[in-house]
Amino acid sequence: MSEYDTDILTWSEHQAELLRRRAARELVNDTELDWPNIAEEIEAVGQSQVDQIESWLFQMAVHLLKAEAWPLSLAVPHWQGEARGFRAQARRKYRGSMAQKIDLPGIYAAALQAIPDRMDDTPPLPVPDACPWTLDGLIGDEL
Repeated sequence: MSEYDTDILTWSEHQAELLRRRAARELVNDTELDWPNIAEEIEAVGQSQVDQIESWLFQMAVHLLKAEAWPLSLAVPHWQGEARGFRAQARRKYRGSMAQKIDLPGIYAAALQAIPDRMDDTPPLPVPDACPWTLDGLIGDEL
């Protein structure tokens, strides 16, 4: 079993040091560099950013759906504020290259499943079955 499997922190610090030394043109034993796992971790960093954007969009969708489904609730201003906050976070970290990786219809479908069946003994008003938003609209200036 490699250090990657047993102690990811020590592995990452060691690999980073080796890469820095190599970047400084110092001779490094290439067999110490764990290229397959380095490549995997680099890809994982990008995917984690996409996952974070999707999480914020999901939270935004849940709050917007609750506000639409229970428009007379005293919580509507709170839900709208929360949705704006999640949208602001997503907009701040979003990069155009992420667009092809973000599954907005899937996020919306999950958000539909997350809203409660009743709120204060009141059933929800109908909300769209399909996602009414575009990624450009959510990340851009629309909404």
